[in-house]
Amino acid sequence: MIVLGIESSCDDTSAAVVKDGRRVLSCVVTGQDSFHEKFGGVVPEIASRRHISVIDEIVRKAVMDSGVPLGDIEGVAATCGPGLIGAILVGLNYAKGLAYSLGVPLVGVNHVEAHLFAARLADIPPATPFVGLVVSGGHTNLYHVQAMDQIYLLGRTVDDAAGECFDKIGKLLGLDYPAGAQIDRLAADGDGAAICFPRPMIRSGDLNFSFSGLKTAVKNYIAKLDHTPEGRELCDIAAGFSAAVVDVLIAKLLVAAKQCKVGRIVIAGGVAANGLLRDRAAKSADEHGLDLFIPSLSFCTDNAAMIAASGTRALQSGESSPWSLNAFASLTKGK
Repeated sequence: MIVLGIESSCDDTSAAVVKDGRRVLSCVVTGQDSFHEKFGGVVPEIASRRHISVIDEIVRKAVMDSGVPLGDIEGVAATCGPGLIGAILVGLNYAKGLAYSLGVPLVGVNHVEAHLFAARLADIPPATPFVGLVVSGGHTNLYHVQAMDQIYLLGRTVDDAAGECFDKIGKLLGLDYPAGAQIDRLAADGDGAAICFPRPMIRSGDLNFSFSGLKTAVKNYIAKLDHTPEGRELCDIAAGFSAAVVDVLIAKLLVAAKQCKVGRIVIAGGVAANGLLRDRAAKSADEHGLDLFIPSLSFCTDNAAMIAASGTRALQSGESSPWSLNAFASLTKGK
């Protein structure tokens, strides 16, 4: 089955053509960082307008790069949520029009759960069951994946997502938006033990997360300085903050794996590109006898290949979405 995927949940416009849910024939992504940088975050109205401006070009390029004639597309998958409602509607409505004109089924895809399918785009994908951590700018969720059509939410952040916290701390440190990669580079030259920031909810007894308090702790630490941190001090703040986030993520992931009695763990989402998280996850998995799967860097961030992969599973099971399918902004139920 050859499926065209479309992703527009935030500020990345992406289209991809995927065969049999595994083989990526093409994947085109264009970002909007230059449009949002001066605001220190994504402006929903600007994001929606940019999606409108580029989506047709992105889809056409993805189809051309795949070498697959448009008439050979057998289904169209598009993000229907969660995310920025206006941005999602651009991609979803484009997908509806394209699927209708081609006479092929449409399937709406949960963007967060689709990140778990990014791991299946690897040469050796994880078998089920596994526990998956999706950690990004908008979400920090733990899932028990009994099968790729049986995905159950175990826990989520009760306030800021981890990636959101990275960007907010980056702004406090005077870094450009988005700040995740910059903090990662600074942390690599710092001492994570030099400043001991709190590990929120690390022993809460559940599988939920909270990063708002950590953000406040870092903010207060910076405010008490009589100067702007730079050099080694800046690196130590970045390292201490990163270590606190990673400690919580790894601790909860290991607890979830033990509770669900699985031997495989998956980490996906934009923050899965973080060097410290990848390193600590690999060491922890080895220590606890777990198999670890993390998508390649190109599939950690938002992309349409994972949307197409998730959509393929649904379409191959005979599922499809009605033309009345609407977008949704947030997760409202456990599955």
